[in-house]
Amino acid sequence: MKYRTGIGYDIHRLVDGRKLILGGVEIPHHKGLDGHSDADVLIHAICDAILGALGEGDIGEHFPNTDPQYRNISSMILLERVYALAQSKGYVINNIDAIVQAEEPKLKEYKNKMKFQIAYKLALVEDAINIKATTQEGLGAIGNKEGIAAFASVLLIKESE
Repeated sequence: MKYRTGIGYDIHRLVDGRKLILGGVEIPHHKGLDGHSDADVLIHAICDAILGALGEGDIGEHFPNTDPQYRNISSMILLERVYALAQSKGYVINNIDAIVQAEEPKLKEYKNKMKFQIAYKLALVEDAINIKATTQEGLGAIGNKEGIAAFASVLLIKESE
């Protein structure tokens, strides 16, 4: 198949005593995301979107939270490994579209930094990546400031053979 699309989703609880990392960027906040790795929900959603497009399962299958080698690992390393898998199958990323759902902190001033970090890691032009931020308008766990979630979609294109 020349074109393949995938979607990804992730959510993590906000807790005291952790750094908040989103899109490979450390964001000043009084809480961070709880998880086995650095819990970067945006990068995890992008990884799952790529894996989905490839028909290769999900991030938990490739980097299980029961494996100590992934404890506190940067999700940017996981993204690099997932993209290497895509490339090994002859695919490149055409574009990524993502949404981060967070009541706080406000992410507007960090979105371009996130785009830069992701584009750099994937050797893409920045305009191949779009990041949107939204709230839950005070509804549910995210609206109650208990966590942050992210959705991502990706289009992969088979390189000419």
